[in-house]
Amino acid sequence: MSSRKFKTEVADLLHLIIHSLYSNKEIFLRELISNASDAIDKLKYLSLTDEKLKNYSFSPRIDISFTEDGTRTLTIKDNGIGMNEDDLNDNLGTIASSGTRKFLASLSDEQKKDSNLIGQFGVGFYSAFMVAKRITVISRKAGEENAWKWESDGESSYSIEPAERSEQGSTIILTLNEEGEEFANRWSLENLIKKYSDNIAYPIYLEYDQVHYDNEKKDENGNALKTTEHKVEQINSASALWKRPKSSIKDEEYKEFYKNSFYDSEDPLFYIHTQAEGANEYATLFYIPAKAPFDMYYADYRPGVKLYVKRVYITDDDKDLLPTYLRFVRGIIDSEDLPLNVSREILQENRVMASIRSASVKKLLGEFRKIAENNPELYAKFIAEYNRPLKEGLYSDYANRDTLLELVRYKSSSEEGYVSLKEYKSRMKEDQKAIYYISGGKEDVLRTSPLVAAYREKGYEVLIMCDDIDDIVTATIGEYDKTPLKAINKQGALDDLKSEEDKAKEEEKKPVAEKMKKALGDRVKDVVISSRLSDTPAAVILGDDDPSVQMQRLMKQMGGDMPEVRPLLEINPDSAVIARIEKSDDEDFIKALSGVVLDQALLQEGVMPSDPAGFAAALTKLLS
Repeated sequence: MSSRKFKTEVADLLHLIIHSLYSNKEIFLRELISNASDAIDKLKYLSLTDEKLKNYSFSPRIDISFTEDGTRTLTIKDNGIGMNEDDLNDNLGTIASSGTRKFLASLSDEQKKDSNLIGQFGVGFYSAFMVAKRITVISRKAGEENAWKWESDGESSYSIEPAERSEQGSTIILTLNEEGEEFANRWSLENLIKKYSDNIAYPIYLEYDQVHYDNEKKDENGNALKTTEHKVEQINSASALWKRPKSSIKDEEYKEFYKNSFYDSEDPLFYIHTQAEGANEYATLFYIPAKAPFDMYYADYRPGVKLYVKRVYITDDDKDLLPTYLRFVRGIIDSEDLPLNVSREILQENRVMASIRSASVKKLLGEFRKIAENNPELYAKFIAEYNRPLKEGLYSDYANRDTLLELVRYKSSSEEGYVSLKEYKSRMKEDQKAIYYISGGKEDVLRTSPLVAAYREKGYEVLIMCDDIDDIVTATIGEYDKTPLKAINKQGALDDLKSEEDKAKEEEKKPVAEKMKKALGDRVKDVVISSRLSDTPAAVILGDDDPSVQMQRLMKQMGGDMPEVRPLLEINPDSAVIARIEKSDDEDFIKALSGVVLDQALLQEGVMPSDPAGFAAALTKLLS
C-alpha cells in the first residue's frame, strides 16, 4: 500500500467542504453521477477514434446500490474509461487548474457556505466527503489489465494499492457518516436521481431489495409472511434534452438540466434552444448563468460549451466553439455533420463548425437584442453581469459590431442605471454635434470631473465610460448611427461648445495662457483657454491620440514601455485664481501658482501629483 499526502489545495478544499458546505449536501450524488457520465462519454469517444480502443464493445450504464444494515454504504459504479494508478493520483490527489487555486484563496467566509461553488470549479468528487467518513475507489482503465484501489478518510492523506476489477470503469464506495445515513434508502436515492440526473444520457440503475408481506400466509408467530425480492430498476429517462422537440420540454426541465449539467444551484437568467435543419443539421442549447462565472477574467478560464457529434461527447475544453467575449455562455452544440474523430485542429478549420459557430453567435446576439427590447428588467440583470465582455466583442468581432453597439450599455450623467447609445441619441439636442463621453478612470472620479459639470450645465448628456477597456474599445468605434463619439477629456472636443463670443475671449486671454505655459515648461503639452469651465480654475485633458491616465497606469503595471504623456491644461479665464496669474509679474509666484493649478486639476482626475512634497510646499507658501 502506498500512502500519499494530499496537495495543499486539496487539503484546503476538503476542509472547506467538510466544515462549511452542509447547506445542500444532497448535491454529492449529482456530482458523482455526472463524473460517471463523463467517464462513459470519454470511453465512447475513444472507442470511435483511438486505434488502441477502436471497436471496444461495452453497454454504457451507471449502477447504484446501498446497504441499510450495520455500517451503511452507498456505491456508484460505471463502466466508463476508468483510471490507472497515475490517473488516481493526478485526478484525486491534486487540483490542476491555477484558476481554481486562485478562486479558493479569494473566497470569503460567506461565499464558502455556497454549495454551488463545488461544481463550479470542477472538483465535485470531493463533495462526497460531506456525507462519507471514508471513500474507496476501485478503478480499471480501459485497455489495461490492472485495477487499482484509492482510499481516504478526507483528512490529510490517501492510499493507492493494486486491486481486482473484472471490467473497465470505476466503483466508488462511500462509507456514510451520520450526515449521510439518510441517503442509504431507495426513496431518497430515487428522488435525487430523478431530480438531478434524469437527463443523463446513459441509463442509471438502482439496485435494492423490495420486501413483500403476504397477509394470507403467516409465519410461526402469526405475522404476515415476509419475502424479499432483489430488484434492479432503471430510474432516469436517459434522453438528450436538446434533441427532444422544444414543444415537449417544460420550463422546469430546461432549468433542472442546466443546474445538473453545469453545476449551478441557481436557475439561469434565460436559455436559447435551436434545432437547425438544412445544409447543416445541428442542435444548440445555450444558457446564460444568473451570475458571471468566477473565472471569467482568468487567462485559464474554463469554457462553458460542450461539443457533441450525433449525441457522442467530443469535448468541453475547446475555447474556439464560441468567441472569447461569449465565454460566459454555458450549453451544448450537437452536430450531425461533423466526423466523429474530429480533432481540435480540424475543428478550428472545419467549415461545418465555422458555420455553426457563426450562426450560434448571431442567434445569441439576436436573442439578447429581443430581450433588451421586450424585457428591460431581465436585460438589466444581464447587463449587470455581462456588459464588459460584450464590449470586448466591439473590439474583436467586427462582423457583429452593429448588433453589439445596440447591446452594450453605459452609465450616464443625466440618467440612473445604464443607457444605450440609441437612447442617448434620442435625447440629443438639435445643435449637438457628437455623442459625448468621458473615460479613463473610476466612475466616481469621472462623474465629479469639472468637464462633466460643464456639459451638464449646458444641457448636454455625457456617457460615463468607467470600464477598464472602454478607452481601447471606444476609440475603435468612431461613430454610432452616423454620429461621431467624442471624449470630452480629449482635445478633439475643445471647440464644440465655442460661440463667437468665446472665440473673441480666447484671443483676448492668450497672454495668460502663454504665461502659464512658460511657467510650467515641459510638465504640459500646452495651455488652452476654456469655453466650458465655470466653477473650477482648470482641468487636464489629453491629445486625441494619447492614452488615458488609467491606460498609462495599466501599461506600466504590465511592465510595458510607457513614455511620459504630457497633458494639456485647460484654464477657466473667468476664475479668480487665473486672474491672479494674469495680473502678476512675479515669476516665482506665477510658477508656484501655475504648478498648484495643474496639480489640483490632476487630483480632480484621481491622479497624484508627480511631486507631492513639492505640491504641498508650494500650496503652503501661497497660503502664507
